[in-house]
Amino acid sequence: MLGREELREVVHIGIELTTEKDKNRLLEKMLIKAMDISGCDAGTLYLFRDNCLHFKIMKTLSQNVSRGEHGEEIDLPPVPLAEGNVCAYAAIHRELVNIADVYHSDRFDFSGPKKYDSITGYRTGSMLVIPMEDAENVLVGVLQLMNKLDENGNVIVFTEDDEFAIRSLGSMAAVSLSGMIYIDEIKEQLHSFVSAFATAVDERTPYNGSHTRKVTVYAGILADYINEKHRLGETEEYFDENRKEQLELAAALHDIGKMTVPLSVMNKATRLDDGLQKVEDRFRLLGAYCEIDYCKGRLTKEEYEEKSAYFTDSMEFIRAVNAAGFMPDEKLARVAEIAGHTYTTESGEEIPYLTEYEKNCLSIRKGTLTDEEREIMESHVVMTEKILDQVHFNVRYSNVKRFAASHHELLNGSGYPRHLTAEDLELESRILAVVDVYDALTCTDRPYKTPIPKPKAFGILHSMAEEGKLEDRLIVWLEEALRDVSDQDIEDRMF
Repeated sequence: MLGREELREVVHIGIELTTEKDKNRLLEKMLIKAMDISGCDAGTLYLFRDNCLHFKIMKTLSQNVSRGEHGEEIDLPPVPLAEGNVCAYAAIHRELVNIADVYHSDRFDFSGPKKYDSITGYRTGSMLVIPMEDAENVLVGVLQLMNKLDENGNVIVFTEDDEFAIRSLGSMAAVSLSGMIYIDEIKEQLHSFVSAFATAVDERTPYNGSHTRKVTVYAGILADYINEKHRLGETEEYFDENRKEQLELAAALHDIGKMTVPLSVMNKATRLDDGLQKVEDRFRLLGAYCEIDYCKGRLTKEEYEEKSAYFTDSMEFIRAVNAAGFMPDEKLARVAEIAGHTYTTESGEEIPYLTEYEKNCLSIRKGTLTDEEREIMESHVVMTEKILDQVHFNVRYSNVKRFAASHHELLNGSGYPRHLTAEDLELESRILAVVDVYDALTCTDRPYKTPIPKPKAFGILHSMAEEGKLEDRLIVWLEEALRDVSDQDIEDRMF
Protein backbone atom coordinates (compact mmCIF):
# COMPACT_ATOMS: atom_id res chain seq x y z
CA MET A 1 0.00 0.00 0.00
CA LEU A 2 1.02 3.63 -0.45
CA GLY A 3 2.93 5.11 2.46
CA ARG A 4 2.07 8.37 4.21
CA GLU A 5 4.29 10.48 1.97
CA GLU A 6 2.92 8.89 -1.21
CA LEU A 7 -0.66 9.45 -0.01
CA ARG A 8 0.20 13.03 0.90
CA GLU A 9 1.58 13.51 -2.62
CA VAL A 10 -1.59 12.07 -4.18
CA VAL A 11 -3.76 14.37 -2.09
CA HIS A 12 -1.59 17.37 -2.92
CA ILE A 13 -1.79 16.61 -6.64
CA GLY A 14 -5.54 16.07 -6.34
CA ILE A 15 -5.99 19.49 -4.76
CA GLU A 16 -3.88 21.02 -7.50
CA LEU A 17 -6.03 19.35 -10.15
CA THR A 18 -9.36 20.35 -8.63
CA THR A 19 -8.34 24.01 -8.29
CA GLU A 20 -7.13 24.35 -11.88
CA LYS A 21 -9.51 26.58 -13.90
CA ASP A 22 -8.13 26.03 -17.39
CA LYS A 23 -9.39 22.86 -19.08
CA ASN A 24 -6.32 22.23 -21.20
CA ARG A 25 -3.94 22.85 -18.32
CA LEU A 26 -5.99 20.54 -16.11
CA LEU A 27 -5.73 17.70 -18.61
CA GLU A 28 -2.04 18.27 -19.20
CA LYS A 29 -1.38 18.33 -15.45
CA MET A 30 -3.45 15.20 -15.04
CA LEU A 31 -1.36 13.24 -17.53
CA ILE A 32 1.99 14.61 -16.35
CA LYS A 33 1.23 13.91 -12.69
CA ALA A 34 -0.04 10.41 -13.48
CA MET A 35 3.11 9.64 -15.44
CA ASP A 36 5.28 11.13 -12.73
CA ILE A 37 3.69 9.33 -9.78
CA SER A 38 3.67 5.97 -11.58
CA GLY A 39 7.13 6.48 -13.05
CA CYS A 40 6.15 5.66 -16.62
CA ASP A 41 7.57 6.83 -19.94
CA ALA A 42 4.45 7.45 -22.01
CA GLY A 43 0.79 8.27 -21.68
CA THR A 44 -2.30 9.07 -23.70
CA LEU A 45 -5.40 10.88 -22.50
CA TYR A 46 -8.65 10.30 -24.35
CA LEU A 47 -11.87 12.30 -23.93
CA PHE A 48 -15.24 10.63 -24.43
CA ARG A 49 -17.44 12.40 -26.96
CA ASP A 50 -19.97 11.29 -29.58
CA ASN A 51 -19.67 7.67 -28.43
CA CYS A 52 -15.95 7.61 -29.27
CA LEU A 53 -12.68 8.18 -27.46
CA HIS A 54 -10.89 11.18 -28.93
CA PHE A 55 -7.13 11.64 -28.58
CA LYS A 56 -6.59 14.69 -26.36
CA ILE A 57 -2.96 14.57 -25.18
CA MET A 58 -0.09 12.21 -26.05
CA LYS A 59 3.32 12.19 -24.38
CA THR A 60 6.41 10.00 -24.70
CA LEU A 61 9.30 11.29 -22.63
CA SER A 62 12.07 9.14 -24.14
CA GLN A 63 11.20 10.36 -27.65
CA ASN A 64 10.43 13.95 -26.64
CA VAL A 65 6.90 13.63 -28.01
CA SER A 66 4.16 15.92 -26.71
CA ARG A 67 0.96 16.52 -28.67
CA GLY A 68 -2.27 18.28 -27.75
CA GLU A 69 -0.97 19.85 -24.54
CA HIS A 70 -2.14 23.35 -25.53
CA GLY A 71 -5.53 22.23 -26.77
CA GLU A 72 -4.52 21.72 -30.40
CA GLU A 73 -6.26 18.90 -32.25
CA ILE A 74 -4.44 15.58 -32.67
CA ASP A 75 -4.89 14.34 -36.22
CA LEU A 76 -5.67 10.73 -35.33
CA PRO A 77 -9.06 9.08 -35.85
CA PRO A 78 -11.13 8.62 -32.68
CA VAL A 79 -11.35 5.15 -31.15
CA PRO A 80 -14.83 3.60 -31.45
CA LEU A 81 -16.24 1.78 -28.42
CA ALA A 82 -15.42 -1.78 -29.49
CA GLU A 83 -14.55 -4.62 -27.10
CA GLY A 84 -11.31 -5.49 -28.85
CA ASN A 85 -9.57 -2.21 -28.09
CA VAL A 86 -8.18 -1.94 -24.58
CA CYS A 87 -9.06 1.72 -23.99
CA ALA A 88 -12.55 1.18 -25.41
CA TYR A 89 -12.98 -1.92 -23.22
CA ALA A 90 -12.07 0.10 -20.13
CA ALA A 91 -14.59 2.74 -21.14
CA ILE A 92 -17.40 0.28 -21.89
CA HIS A 93 -17.01 -1.73 -18.69
CA ARG A 94 -15.64 1.09 -16.51
CA GLU A 95 -12.91 -1.34 -15.61
CA LEU A 96 -9.23 -0.82 -14.90
CA VAL A 97 -6.95 -2.89 -17.16
CA ASN A 98 -3.34 -3.69 -16.25
CA ILE A 99 -1.27 -5.38 -18.97
CA ALA A 100 2.22 -6.69 -18.17
CA ASP A 101 3.40 -6.71 -21.79
CA VAL A 102 1.26 -5.95 -24.82
CA TYR A 103 3.46 -8.18 -27.01
CA HIS A 104 2.64 -11.18 -24.81
CA SER A 105 -1.07 -10.58 -24.41
CA ASP A 106 -3.85 -11.84 -26.64
CA ARG A 107 -6.62 -10.32 -24.55
CA PHE A 108 -6.96 -7.25 -26.77
CA ASP A 109 -6.11 -6.08 -30.25
CA PHE A 110 -2.80 -4.28 -29.82
CA SER A 111 -2.20 -3.78 -33.53
CA GLY A 112 -2.42 -0.02 -33.03
CA PRO A 113 0.43 0.27 -30.49
CA LYS A 114 2.49 -2.25 -32.44
CA LYS A 115 2.03 -0.28 -35.67
CA TYR A 116 3.04 2.89 -33.84
CA ASP A 117 6.11 1.08 -32.52
CA SER A 118 7.12 -0.07 -36.01
CA ILE A 119 6.92 3.49 -37.30
CA THR A 120 8.71 5.19 -34.42
CA GLY A 121 11.10 2.50 -33.23
CA TYR A 122 9.45 2.57 -29.82
CA ARG A 123 8.67 -0.61 -27.88
CA THR A 124 5.42 -0.57 -25.90
CA GLY A 125 5.57 -2.94 -22.95
CA SER A 126 3.49 -2.56 -19.79
CA MET A 127 0.20 -0.68 -19.90
CA LEU A 128 -2.26 0.65 -17.35
CA VAL A 129 -5.65 1.79 -18.63
CA ILE A 130 -8.10 3.55 -16.30
CA PRO A 131 -11.58 4.92 -17.11
CA MET A 132 -12.23 8.43 -15.79
CA GLU A 133 -15.69 8.89 -14.24
CA ASP A 134 -17.15 11.90 -12.49
CA ALA A 135 -19.16 11.96 -9.25
CA GLU A 136 -22.31 10.88 -11.11
CA ASN A 137 -20.55 7.92 -12.75
CA VAL A 138 -20.58 9.63 -16.11
CA LEU A 139 -17.68 8.62 -18.35
CA VAL A 140 -15.40 11.57 -19.05
CA GLY A 141 -12.46 9.86 -20.71
CA VAL A 142 -9.76 7.21 -20.44
CA LEU A 143 -6.19 7.48 -19.18
CA GLN A 144 -3.69 5.10 -20.75
CA LEU A 145 -0.16 4.85 -19.30
CA MET A 146 2.65 2.88 -20.93
CA ASN A 147 6.04 1.52 -19.89
CA LYS A 148 6.53 1.89 -16.17
CA LEU A 149 10.29 2.13 -15.55
CA ASP A 150 12.46 0.97 -12.66
CA GLU A 151 15.45 2.87 -11.36
CA ASN A 152 17.59 1.37 -14.12
CA GLY A 153 15.24 2.37 -16.92
CA ASN A 154 13.84 -1.11 -17.46
CA VAL A 155 10.17 -1.57 -18.32
CA ILE A 156 8.27 -3.19 -15.45
CA VAL A 157 4.64 -3.93 -14.58
CA PHE A 158 2.38 -1.26 -13.04
CA THR A 159 1.74 -2.05 -9.36
CA GLU A 160 -1.42 -2.07 -7.24
CA ASP A 161 -0.21 1.18 -5.66
CA ASP A 162 -0.05 2.67 -9.16
CA GLU A 163 -3.58 1.48 -9.83
CA PHE A 164 -4.87 3.05 -6.59
CA ALA A 165 -3.04 6.34 -7.05
CA ILE A 166 -3.86 6.82 -10.72
CA ARG A 167 -7.50 5.84 -10.25
CA SER A 168 -7.74 8.43 -7.47
CA LEU A 169 -6.16 11.13 -9.60
CA GLY A 170 -8.33 10.18 -12.55
CA SER A 171 -11.50 10.48 -10.47
CA MET A 172 -10.52 13.88 -9.09
CA ALA A 173 -9.57 15.16 -12.54
CA ALA A 174 -12.82 13.79 -14.00
CA VAL A 175 -14.89 15.57 -11.37
CA SER A 176 -13.03 18.81 -11.99
CA LEU A 177 -13.31 18.45 -15.76
CA SER A 178 -17.03 17.68 -15.54
CA GLY A 179 -17.48 20.83 -13.49
CA MET A 180 -15.68 22.85 -16.15
CA ILE A 181 -17.78 21.28 -18.90
CA TYR A 182 -20.95 21.99 -16.92
CA ILE A 183 -19.92 25.60 -16.36
CA ASP A 184 -19.16 25.95 -20.07
CA GLU A 185 -22.59 24.56 -20.91
CA ILE A 186 -24.28 26.96 -18.48
CA LYS A 187 -22.29 29.86 -19.95
CA GLU A 188 -23.22 28.77 -23.46
CA GLN A 189 -26.86 28.58 -22.43
CA LEU A 190 -26.70 32.06 -20.89
CA HIS A 191 -25.04 33.50 -23.98
CA SER A 192 -27.60 31.84 -26.25
CA PHE A 193 -30.48 33.35 -24.25
CA VAL A 194 -28.83 36.76 -24.34
CA SER A 195 -28.26 36.42 -28.08
CA ALA A 196 -31.89 35.44 -28.58
CA PHE A 197 -33.12 38.46 -26.58
CA ALA A 198 -30.78 40.79 -28.45
CA THR A 199 -31.98 39.43 -31.79
CA ALA A 200 -35.61 39.89 -30.68
CA VAL A 201 -34.92 43.53 -29.83
CA ASP A 202 -33.16 44.21 -33.13
CA GLU A 203 -35.72 42.34 -35.21
CA ARG A 204 -38.72 43.98 -33.55
CA THR A 205 -38.25 46.97 -35.78
CA PRO A 206 -36.32 47.37 -39.03
CA TYR A 207 -35.11 50.68 -37.67
CA ASN A 208 -33.05 49.02 -34.93
CA GLY A 209 -31.45 46.66 -37.41
CA SER A 210 -28.18 45.35 -36.05
CA HIS A 211 -27.63 48.00 -33.38
CA THR A 212 -27.42 45.65 -30.38
CA ARG A 213 -25.04 43.28 -32.10
CA LYS A 214 -22.78 46.07 -33.35
CA VAL A 215 -22.61 47.73 -29.93
CA THR A 216 -21.54 44.36 -28.51
CA VAL A 217 -18.82 44.00 -31.15
CA TYR A 218 -17.55 47.56 -30.64
CA ALA A 219 -17.42 47.02 -26.86
CA GLY A 220 -15.38 43.84 -27.31
CA ILE A 221 -13.01 45.48 -29.78
CA LEU A 222 -12.43 48.39 -27.41
CA ALA A 223 -11.81 46.03 -24.47
CA ASP A 224 -9.23 44.12 -26.53
CA TYR A 225 -7.55 47.39 -27.50
CA ILE A 226 -7.40 48.49 -23.87
CA ASN A 227 -5.70 45.18 -23.07
CA GLU A 228 -3.13 45.91 -25.76
CA LYS A 229 -2.56 49.34 -24.20
CA HIS A 230 -2.13 47.60 -20.85
CA ARG A 231 0.42 45.21 -22.35
CA LEU A 232 2.39 48.20 -23.61
CA GLY A 233 2.26 49.79 -20.17
CA GLU A 234 0.07 52.68 -21.34
CA THR A 235 -2.87 52.05 -19.00
CA GLU A 236 -3.56 50.21 -15.77
CA GLU A 237 -6.96 49.12 -17.02
CA TYR A 238 -7.26 45.48 -18.08
CA PHE A 239 -10.10 43.19 -19.09
CA ASP A 240 -9.65 39.61 -18.01
CA GLU A 241 -11.93 36.98 -19.50
CA ASN A 242 -14.74 37.48 -17.00
CA ARG A 243 -14.63 41.28 -17.07
CA LYS A 244 -14.82 41.33 -20.85
CA GLU A 245 -17.59 38.74 -20.82
CA GLN A 246 -19.68 40.87 -18.46
CA LEU A 247 -19.11 43.94 -20.65
CA GLU A 248 -20.25 42.10 -23.78
CA LEU A 249 -23.28 40.60 -22.04
CA ALA A 250 -24.28 44.06 -20.80
CA ALA A 251 -23.87 45.40 -24.34
CA ALA A 252 -26.05 42.62 -25.73
CA LEU A 253 -28.75 43.36 -23.13
CA HIS A 254 -28.54 47.15 -22.98
CA ASP A 255 -31.62 47.79 -25.13
CA ILE A 256 -33.81 44.90 -23.96
CA GLY A 257 -36.16 47.48 -22.43
CA LYS A 258 -37.10 48.59 -25.96
CA MET A 259 -39.30 45.51 -26.09
CA THR A 260 -41.83 47.58 -24.10
CA VAL A 261 -41.64 50.76 -26.22
CA PRO A 262 -44.62 51.12 -28.61
CA LEU A 263 -43.70 50.65 -32.24
CA SER A 264 -45.43 53.93 -33.04
CA VAL A 265 -42.60 55.59 -31.11
CA MET A 266 -39.82 53.18 -32.06
CA ASN A 267 -40.61 53.41 -35.77
CA LYS A 268 -41.37 57.11 -35.96
CA ALA A 269 -39.35 58.03 -39.03
CA THR A 270 -40.45 61.69 -39.46
CA ARG A 271 -42.06 64.32 -37.27
CA LEU A 272 -45.58 63.41 -38.33
CA ASP A 273 -44.82 59.92 -39.60
CA ASP A 274 -48.14 58.31 -40.62
CA GLY A 275 -49.93 61.45 -39.43
CA LEU A 276 -48.76 63.34 -42.53
CA GLN A 277 -51.53 61.67 -44.53
CA LYS A 278 -54.14 63.05 -42.14
CA VAL A 279 -52.81 66.56 -42.67
CA GLU A 280 -52.81 66.03 -46.44
CA ASP A 281 -56.45 64.86 -46.28
CA ARG A 282 -57.46 67.81 -44.11
CA PHE A 283 -55.90 70.36 -46.43
CA ARG A 284 -57.66 68.77 -49.38
CA LEU A 285 -60.90 69.02 -47.38
CA LEU A 286 -60.18 72.65 -46.58
CA GLY A 287 -59.58 73.29 -50.29
CA ALA A 288 -62.93 71.65 -51.09
CA TYR A 289 -64.76 73.76 -48.50
CA CYS A 290 -63.07 76.83 -49.89
CA GLU A 291 -64.22 75.99 -53.43
CA ILE A 292 -67.79 75.36 -52.23
CA ASP A 293 -67.87 78.68 -50.43
CA TYR A 294 -66.60 80.41 -53.56
CA CYS A 295 -69.24 78.74 -55.70
CA LYS A 296 -71.93 79.77 -53.22
CA GLY A 297 -70.67 83.33 -53.16
CA ARG A 298 -69.42 83.24 -49.61
CA LEU A 299 -65.93 84.04 -50.88
CA THR A 300 -64.80 86.43 -53.57
CA LYS A 301 -62.52 85.21 -56.34
CA GLU A 302 -59.59 87.00 -54.79
CA GLU A 303 -60.30 85.47 -51.37
CA TYR A 304 -60.68 82.02 -52.92
CA GLU A 305 -57.42 82.27 -54.86
CA GLU A 306 -55.59 83.63 -51.83
CA LYS A 307 -56.79 80.82 -49.56
CA SER A 308 -56.12 78.12 -52.18
CA ALA A 309 -52.58 79.39 -52.66
CA TYR A 310 -52.08 79.46 -48.87
CA PHE A 311 -53.25 75.83 -48.57
CA THR A 312 -50.87 74.74 -51.33
CA ASP A 313 -47.89 76.68 -49.96
CA SER A 314 -48.54 75.55 -46.40
CA MET A 315 -48.81 71.90 -47.38
CA GLU A 316 -45.54 72.08 -49.33
CA PHE A 317 -43.91 73.66 -46.28
CA ILE A 318 -45.31 70.97 -43.96
CA ARG A 319 -44.01 68.20 -46.21
CA ALA A 320 -40.58 69.79 -46.20
CA VAL A 321 -40.26 70.38 -42.46
CA ASN A 322 -41.77 66.97 -41.66
CA ALA A 323 -38.49 65.33 -42.70
CA ALA A 324 -36.10 68.23 -42.00
CA GLY A 325 -33.04 67.56 -39.89
CA PHE A 326 -33.18 70.80 -37.91
CA MET A 327 -35.84 73.44 -37.40
CA PRO A 328 -34.58 77.06 -37.10
CA ASP A 329 -36.67 79.70 -35.34
CA GLU A 330 -38.25 81.10 -38.50
CA LYS A 331 -39.63 77.70 -39.48
CA LEU A 332 -40.95 77.12 -35.97
CA ALA A 333 -42.70 80.49 -36.23
CA ARG A 334 -44.23 79.45 -39.56
CA VAL A 335 -45.58 76.25 -37.99
CA ALA A 336 -47.14 78.29 -35.17
CA GLU A 337 -48.67 80.70 -37.70
CA ILE A 338 -50.29 77.85 -39.69
CA ALA A 339 -51.52 76.20 -36.49
CA GLY A 340 -53.18 79.47 -35.47
CA HIS A 341 -55.67 79.29 -38.37
CA THR A 342 -59.07 77.66 -38.44
CA TYR A 343 -61.62 77.40 -41.25
CA THR A 344 -65.28 78.04 -40.50
CA THR A 345 -67.65 76.04 -42.68
CA GLU A 346 -71.13 77.08 -43.81
CA SER A 347 -72.57 75.12 -40.91
CA GLY A 348 -70.42 76.98 -38.41
CA GLU A 349 -67.96 74.14 -37.78
CA GLU A 350 -64.43 75.35 -37.07
CA ILE A 351 -61.68 73.14 -38.55
CA PRO A 352 -58.13 73.80 -37.28
CA TYR A 353 -55.45 73.71 -39.95
CA LEU A 354 -53.29 71.68 -37.55
CA THR A 355 -54.21 69.80 -34.37
CA GLU A 356 -52.26 70.50 -31.18
CA TYR A 357 -50.40 67.19 -31.55
CA GLU A 358 -49.51 67.96 -35.17
CA LYS A 359 -48.29 71.39 -34.16
CA ASN A 360 -46.14 69.85 -31.40
CA CYS A 361 -44.69 67.30 -33.81
CA LEU A 362 -43.83 69.88 -36.45
CA SER A 363 -42.30 72.08 -33.76
CA ILE A 364 -39.67 69.49 -32.81
CA ARG A 365 -36.42 71.33 -33.32
CA LYS A 366 -34.30 68.21 -33.94
CA GLY A 367 -35.27 64.59 -34.38
CA THR A 368 -38.72 63.09 -34.72
CA LEU A 369 -40.03 62.65 -31.17
CA THR A 370 -42.05 65.02 -29.06
CA ASP A 371 -41.08 65.52 -25.42
CA GLU A 372 -43.71 62.98 -24.36
CA GLU A 373 -42.56 60.46 -26.95
CA ARG A 374 -38.95 60.98 -25.98
CA GLU A 375 -39.82 60.23 -22.37
CA ILE A 376 -41.42 56.99 -23.53
CA MET A 377 -38.35 56.11 -25.56
CA GLU A 378 -35.98 56.97 -22.72
CA SER A 379 -38.01 54.77 -20.37
CA HIS A 380 -36.47 51.76 -22.10
CA VAL A 381 -33.45 52.11 -19.82
CA VAL A 382 -35.64 51.85 -16.73
CA MET A 383 -37.38 48.85 -18.29
CA THR A 384 -34.01 47.26 -19.08
CA GLU A 385 -33.16 47.37 -15.39
CA LYS A 386 -36.64 46.19 -14.39
CA ILE A 387 -36.48 43.22 -16.77
CA LEU A 388 -32.96 42.27 -15.71
CA ASP A 389 -34.04 42.49 -12.07
CA GLN A 390 -36.01 39.31 -12.79
CA VAL A 391 -32.86 37.48 -13.93
CA HIS A 392 -30.59 35.74 -11.44
CA PHE A 393 -27.02 36.79 -12.13
CA ASN A 394 -24.54 34.89 -9.96
CA VAL A 395 -21.38 36.47 -8.63
CA ARG A 396 -19.57 35.87 -11.93
CA TYR A 397 -22.10 38.10 -13.73
CA SER A 398 -23.16 40.40 -10.91
CA ASN A 399 -22.24 43.60 -12.78
CA VAL A 400 -24.12 42.92 -16.02
CA LYS A 401 -27.40 44.55 -15.00
CA ARG A 402 -25.72 47.68 -13.63
CA PHE A 403 -23.65 48.22 -16.76
CA ALA A 404 -26.61 47.60 -19.09
CA ALA A 405 -28.88 49.99 -17.21
CA SER A 406 -26.38 52.87 -17.21
CA HIS A 407 -25.48 53.06 -20.90
CA HIS A 408 -27.27 56.41 -21.32
CA GLU A 409 -25.66 58.03 -18.27
CA LEU A 410 -23.13 60.79 -19.02
CA LEU A 411 -20.13 61.97 -17.04
CA ASN A 412 -21.56 65.43 -16.35
CA GLY A 413 -24.87 64.13 -15.02
CA SER A 414 -26.89 65.13 -18.08
CA GLY A 415 -27.69 61.52 -19.01
CA TYR A 416 -30.58 59.39 -17.85
CA PRO A 417 -32.39 57.86 -16.03
CA ARG A 418 -30.51 58.57 -12.77
CA HIS A 419 -28.32 61.47 -13.91
CA LEU A 420 -25.22 59.75 -12.56
CA THR A 421 -21.88 61.57 -12.76
CA ALA A 422 -18.30 60.51 -13.46
CA GLU A 423 -17.62 59.33 -9.93
CA ASP A 424 -20.58 56.95 -10.17
CA LEU A 425 -19.77 55.48 -13.58
CA GLU A 426 -17.42 52.55 -13.99
CA LEU A 427 -15.29 52.06 -17.08
CA GLU A 428 -17.73 49.54 -18.53
CA SER A 429 -20.64 52.02 -18.38
CA ARG A 430 -18.45 54.69 -19.97
CA ILE A 431 -17.48 52.31 -22.77
CA LEU A 432 -21.11 51.40 -23.47
CA ALA A 433 -22.05 55.08 -23.62
CA VAL A 434 -19.33 55.76 -26.23
CA VAL A 435 -19.99 52.76 -28.47
CA ASP A 436 -23.78 53.24 -28.25
CA VAL A 437 -23.52 56.83 -29.49
CA TYR A 438 -20.95 55.85 -32.13
CA ASP A 439 -23.23 53.22 -33.65
CA ALA A 440 -26.24 55.56 -33.48
CA LEU A 441 -24.27 58.12 -35.50
CA THR A 442 -22.85 55.75 -38.11
CA CYS A 443 -25.66 53.21 -38.51
CA THR A 444 -27.28 52.89 -41.92
CA ASP A 445 -30.72 51.61 -40.93
CA ARG A 446 -32.29 54.66 -39.25
CA PRO A 447 -35.09 56.15 -41.41
CA TYR A 448 -34.91 59.59 -39.82
CA LYS A 449 -31.23 60.21 -40.45
CA THR A 450 -28.52 59.47 -42.95
CA PRO A 451 -25.40 57.71 -41.66
CA ILE A 452 -22.61 60.04 -40.62
CA PRO A 453 -19.12 59.31 -42.00
CA LYS A 454 -16.79 57.86 -39.38
CA PRO A 455 -14.44 60.89 -39.18
CA LYS A 456 -17.39 63.22 -38.61
CA ALA A 457 -18.90 60.80 -36.09
CA PHE A 458 -15.69 60.82 -34.06
CA GLY A 459 -15.67 64.61 -34.31
CA ILE A 460 -19.13 64.67 -32.71
CA LEU A 461 -17.97 62.24 -30.02
CA HIS A 462 -14.96 64.43 -29.21
CA SER A 463 -17.29 67.44 -28.99
CA MET A 464 -19.41 65.53 -26.49
CA ALA A 465 -16.24 64.81 -24.54
CA GLU A 466 -15.38 68.53 -24.53
CA GLU A 467 -18.86 69.13 -23.10
CA GLY A 468 -18.03 66.73 -20.28
CA LYS A 469 -20.41 63.99 -21.40
CA LEU A 470 -18.09 61.22 -22.61
CA GLU A 471 -14.57 60.09 -21.75
CA ASP A 472 -12.25 61.32 -24.48
CA ARG A 473 -9.54 58.67 -24.09
CA LEU A 474 -12.11 55.97 -24.82
CA ILE A 475 -13.11 57.81 -27.99
CA VAL A 476 -9.44 58.04 -29.02
CA TRP A 477 -8.92 54.35 -28.31
CA LEU A 478 -12.08 53.34 -30.20
CA GLU A 479 -10.98 55.42 -33.18
CA GLU A 480 -7.55 53.77 -33.12
CA ALA A 481 -8.99 50.30 -32.60
CA LEU A 482 -11.35 50.64 -35.58
CA ARG A 483 -8.78 52.20 -37.90
CA ASP A 484 -7.96 48.93 -39.63
CA VAL A 485 -11.31 47.20 -39.03
CA SER A 486 -13.58 47.00 -42.07
CA ASP A 487 -17.38 46.94 -42.07
CA GLN A 488 -17.13 43.32 -43.19
CA ASP A 489 -14.97 42.54 -40.16
CA ILE A 490 -17.69 43.97 -37.94
CA GLU A 491 -20.34 41.91 -39.72
CA ASP A 492 -18.27 38.75 -39.32
CA ARG A 493 -17.93 39.31 -35.56
CA MET A 494 -21.64 39.80 -34.96
CA PHE A 495 -23.46 36.96 -33.20
